Amino acid sequence: MTVPVWLRGLNLALLILFPLSWFAPLLRAGLLPLFGLSDISVVSGLQSLWPSDPLLALLVTALALFAPMLKTIGLALMHHDLLSPRLLPALAWAGKLAMADVFLIALYVVIIKGAGIGRVETAWGLWLFTGCILASIMVSGLTQRFASKH
Repeated sequence: MTVPVWLRGLNLALLILFPLSWFAPLLRAGLLPLFGLSDISVVSGLQSLWPSDPLLALLVTALALFAPMLKTIGLALMHHDLLSPRLLPALAWAGKLAMADVFLIALYVVIIKGAGIGRVETAWGLWLFTGCILASIMVSGLTQRFASKH
């Protein structure tokens, strides 16, 4: 399959940007407005989730870590003719699963703010993670267009 160099480059950049987004602060949260806010990342959230709810932690791990990386690696292999383009629909579907994490985080923010229990602010890592997911969806869509031309 022939895809433009910039598309290959963008996909390969996601191999670095996704792990960076997992350690970047997604949210800053605190119990009371008087106290400082703690940074929460995907990784720190998973660390605190595993002891209390391993099933949910496993689901979030699959959605936030494994699905986007499997998709990105699969697209890289496809771009270099090492994986069949017939797997593109499955890869596109796997990448969209990561978007569920963004919705889950947004839901937590709305619930906490609505309950008035504490204070929550979004941080730059949420935008990085969301941007990576959207870029990944765009890469798979453009890859599909180039695959259908050949």
